[in-house]
Amino acid sequence: MTSLVIAEHDNASIRGATLNTVTAALACGGDVHVLVAGSNAGAAAAQAAQIVGVAKVIHADGEQFAHGLAENVAAQVLAVATSYSHILFPATAGGKNVAPRVAAKLDVAQISDITKVDAADTFERPIYAGNAIAIVQSLDATKVITVRTTGFDPAAATGGSAAVETVTAAPDSGKSKFLGSEIAKNDRPELTAAKIIVSGGRALGSAEKFNEVMTPLADKLGAAIGASRAAVDAGYAANDLQVGQTGKIVAPQLYIAAGISGAIQHLAGMKDSKVIVAINKDPEAPIFSVADYGLEADLFTAVPELALSI
Repeated sequence: MTSLVIAEHDNASIRGATLNTVTAALACGGDVHVLVAGSNAGAAAAQAAQIVGVAKVIHADGEQFAHGLAENVAAQVLAVATSYSHILFPATAGGKNVAPRVAAKLDVAQISDITKVDAADTFERPIYAGNAIAIVQSLDATKVITVRTTGFDPAAATGGSAAVETVTAAPDSGKSKFLGSEIAKNDRPELTAAKIIVSGGRALGSAEKFNEVMTPLADKLGAAIGASRAAVDAGYAANDLQVGQTGKIVAPQLYIAAGISGAIQHLAGMKDSKVIVAINKDPEAPIFSVADYGLEADLFTAVPELALSI
């Protein structure tokens, strides 16, 4: 029994989500291999070989993988799939794009967003916005799985010594092509990888107040900035800052929620944070039910005072 982890990378280095997925693969039992499909991605493959617990890295290199087009990556996964009992993807935008294609071609059911491995064929995953946990057993010969990375500790990035095997790259499928991208530049930590997140809600009242109040605190803490769906829908913050079931799932060391009531949709995205601090003037706000520390106060007073005290 051998598991294959599909690495997330930027052709130069491995992204953190891969480390969490390796931990999930190790829990399935047997050896763990990592597939690095990229363009001039030798450095990423070498980095993958250092991950503790990885027995082998499979490196497929070709220009068709430069931008991670789902059709091409799926074709490469299918080219090696017969050797594996489990194929695991991080439950990121990229993983969720490729995994269903692989599952469909293998004619198996996809097991989505797992947070725990009970046995090689049995997994746990949240349902109903995290209010219930489903235990799913699969009898498929090949398990195609997406892993909620916040449910697993990352494997050590260094200390391993896996062999790197170069394989023939699957040809370009010709079904899609990369035209271009517009990437927002941000000096802050990436939201899903940040150790500290400061999030604001609709109570901030405007985009100007959101930036005026939340930015100084985030600067002092070296934190990423997040937002509730209500704040995003109101135009106070960009879509890529949304934390929640329909946004990004995060589990930082410290999560500070200011002016966020704590709707189920938001709690589903951040309740696995190690320490949660809630600032809200409503003593009945649901956010206090999951907070480790709660401050009943006006955020326009409390947040600037907190920033000044750091």
